[in-house]
Amino acid sequence: MSAARPAVAATPEIVIDVSGLTKSFGGRTVVKDLTMQVRRGLIYGFLGPNGSGKTTTIRMLCGLLTPDSGHGTCLGYDIVTEADRIKRHVGYMTQRFSLYADLSIRENLEFVARVYNLPEPRKAAQAAIDRLGLSNRADQLASELSGGWKQRLALGACILPDPDLLLLDEPTAGVDPKARREFWDEIHALAAEGLTVLVSTHYMDEAERCHEIAYIAYGQLLAQGTVEEVIANAHLATYTVTGPDLPALANILKTRDGVDMVAPFGAALHVSGRDARKLDEATRRLREDGSHVWRVDEPTLEDVFIDLMSHARDNFA
Repeated sequence: MSAARPAVAATPEIVIDVSGLTKSFGGRTVVKDLTMQVRRGLIYGFLGPNGSGKTTTIRMLCGLLTPDSGHGTCLGYDIVTEADRIKRHVGYMTQRFSLYADLSIRENLEFVARVYNLPEPRKAAQAAIDRLGLSNRADQLASELSGGWKQRLALGACILPDPDLLLLDEPTAGVDPKARREFWDEIHALAAEGLTVLVSTHYMDEAERCHEIAYIAYGQLLAQGTVEEVIANAHLATYTVTGPDLPALANILKTRDGVDMVAPFGAALHVSGRDARKLDEATRRLREDGSHVWRVDEPTLEDVFIDLMSHARDNFA
């Protein structure tokens, strides 16, 4: 990879700035009135269930799809009228491995370097190989790689042209925990050099490694900010409950007014409500009967997302 980028400016530049993005397919609104900003040098986590509109949004941002309505810029270029210019400065890693299975790691990277007309394709490919720890497998066919190694190869191809923005669409799905951690270590290293990263993920531990996050469900943006801000803005009062026959207790709690979320977490239940007073009233007798241990707790990011999903409307229902 080329020399490190300059440090992020004191007043961070807005890399993505879009307002009111809407996109429909076959009469179904997949993304509705989405507004978001991403600052330079951030790792911005894009979260949501399958079918929530994450991939469609990413494709609109990088010029692969034209929104039905709305406007905005990506890297300072208009997402509608200057899509071709955006594509030259973006590295996009799709969900599905899209390099050549019958070429080696080295051959794939040299091919990509030539596609981008890099002046020294072999040197550029070797730099990516060295950076991502691919040296011992450089001559191995892509078809023989595990998911984690394919992921590294795909990332290497994305950073070859030295992009200003990296778009990663669920890049660690199906990858083992060690490979996921190594991947994220590299993403943080790239961000420290000034690269902006927008990454969609289903994993809460990955979301917590992002500088800021946004949560989209059924085409609508429901929450955004730092992890701490998203949790605080949910205003959830939460208990952690342990003891016998938790499934039966969960069924009782789900019928109580004031209980907005009940979810098993290992050998415990998380019980949350948006109104602390109502939650207290709904659970008082159960807490006082001594059958279970109730502990006031802080809501987790997963608690917040489960609660958001329970109140979201399925646009395909």
